[in-house]
Amino acid sequence: MSPEEIYHKILEGDRVALSLGITLIESTNKEHRKEANRLLQLCLPHSGASIRIGITGVPGVGKSTFIESFGQILIKSGKKVAVLAVDPTSSVSKGSILGDKTRMQKLSSDHRVFIRPSPAGDTLGGVARKTRESIILCEAAGFDTILIETVGVGQSETVVKSMVDFFLLLMLAGAGDELQGIKKGIMEMADALVITKADGDNIKKAKMAAREYKNALHLFPPNPNGWEPKVLICSAYENTGIKEVWETILSFFNHVKLNSFFEKNRIEQDKKWLLDTLKEMILEDFFADAKMIKKLKEIEKEVALGKMTSFLAAEKIYTYYKNEKGI
Repeated sequence: MSPEEIYHKILEGDRVALSLGITLIESTNKEHRKEANRLLQLCLPHSGASIRIGITGVPGVGKSTFIESFGQILIKSGKKVAVLAVDPTSSVSKGSILGDKTRMQKLSSDHRVFIRPSPAGDTLGGVARKTRESIILCEAAGFDTILIETVGVGQSETVVKSMVDFFLLLMLAGAGDELQGIKKGIMEMADALVITKADGDNIKKAKMAAREYKNALHLFPPNPNGWEPKVLICSAYENTGIKEVWETILSFFNHVKLNSFFEKNRIEQDKKWLLDTLKEMILEDFFADAKMIKKLKEIEKEVALGKMTSFLAAEKIYTYYKNEKGI
């Protein structure tokens, strides 16, 4: 199908066309890239009306299980939900499990839900390379709530903050001090922290952890959006506390809409996407040029032999690149 045909079917809510469109924008083929740009430009006027929620957490925290329960709350409240779930990609085989549909059985069988598992690849932030563009297509298809499930938690994964309105961090109670280092960078940007698996004998631990996190959040600088991050507990297994998470998100949206932060944030995100994409295109252009790779290897040898500093080497390569491109 042509981009125009895919576009019309996406507007009709055709999930097959939506999958086809996302496959197109994920392609690295240059011709596909041109078609993807046409498709995105057509869909752009129909995008932007959704609530974009990023969901992250340490491995084993139960992100997919939480989304399964959380998604049920959303569709019962009349929402159409798109889940862009990013799976780990092996650095050796480049393979990906893509098992989120299996873990979200109820959601994946509901016609009001669209689940798109994508391999993270080598993209910084654990977010699939074209997740940001996928959001536009999902919104054009009528999905008014977009959930982005990221791979684990790490400092690099904070990139998800630049593409969502609300950043939700899932935490485990009693996970140990060894996790504090990776928690802090994410915690500073979280709009809400949710202690998961608060059931059975773990309820007491979850409540204690919630109190500790509430105290810790007071030590962080205030958010530019004027919102005070909330700490909640929930159990996806017993389906408790999930509704309160959604109510907290709605409260957040009322807050940022009233103080105009929502619109300002979306504009700043668009600017960042522009710069990120430009950097990505320049890097791709550089490493696709055989002459540049040859020159890079020559200068790398000079650096390895201690004949040239890394800084001077970078300047020489950049100067060579500009001359080659006639800049």
